[in-house]
Amino acid sequence: MATKNATIKLQYYRSKIATPVKHKSVIKGLGFTRLNQIVEREDTPSIRGMVAKVPHLVRVVE
Repeated sequence: MATKNATIKLQYYRSKIATPVKHKSVIKGLGFTRLNQIVEREDTPSIRGMVAKVPHLVRVVE
């Protein structure tokens, strides 16, 4: 039986230029390549933790 995995939409809305290297790595790890990009990721504790590390750069949409 296949169950539908919960997903969350994330938007990268502020530049990572003047941020620490770890924050840049998190943005890259979430799959963002450009500003104002929206990606859909599986809603897991690891993804939620990554978003919690950079709440000033990423927002949850919907």
